[in-house]
Amino acid sequence: MSDLTPLLHSFRAYLASHETEVLARFLNGFDWEMPERLLAPRSLPVVSYLAPVISDNRETILLRALMHAAPSLHWAQTYNADDFGNAFLKRYGWTELFGTRGHFESEVMAGGFLMLGPGIHYPDHHHVAEEIYIPLTGGSLWSKEGGTFEERHPGEMIHHPSDARHAMKTSGEPLVALYLWRGGPLAEKSTISGER
Repeated sequence: MSDLTPLLHSFRAYLASHETEVLARFLNGFDWEMPERLLAPRSLPVVSYLAPVISDNRETILLRALMHAAPSLHWAQTYNADDFGNAFLKRYGWTELFGTRGHFESEVMAGGFLMLGPGIHYPDHHHVAEEIYIPLTGGSLWSKEGGTFEERHPGEMIHHPSDARHAMKTSGEPLVALYLWRGGPLAEKSTISGER
């Protein structure tokens, strides 16, 4: 068993603790027995916002597993300084636990963690893949199809159908969110449609 297998088990167990029709459909038939891909560990400045968690709810249990595994994960960024500037890049990153680029190989679905530091506006963007986000931390604001930004709470599922525009904001707290992509190119760069 690799260092990252416990994180994969925690990720799966966390999803199993949610009972929603959309998530059940999303996960239907997915094979969790995936071969491991050797990726070199890579950190990013945003990882420094991972902080110790004290309580024992289902979000903090997964956050603890993520914190433990973080030094072994390959953290990445889809964008560069020309897209959003260096200040954004210092407070943005993701790690793909499984998928076409992840630590575990899957051509069917990608899953991992998005991190945004405090004071970030991730503008309207969209992609072919259908997406689910579940914030693991509080204080983030989310918008869909150009609508009003609304606070989303830890454990609340956010569903973006294929090509649905969506945006996120953080204020004083960083965001850590679980994500799933399915039904489109799993390594596609999002199309930015909002003001940068």
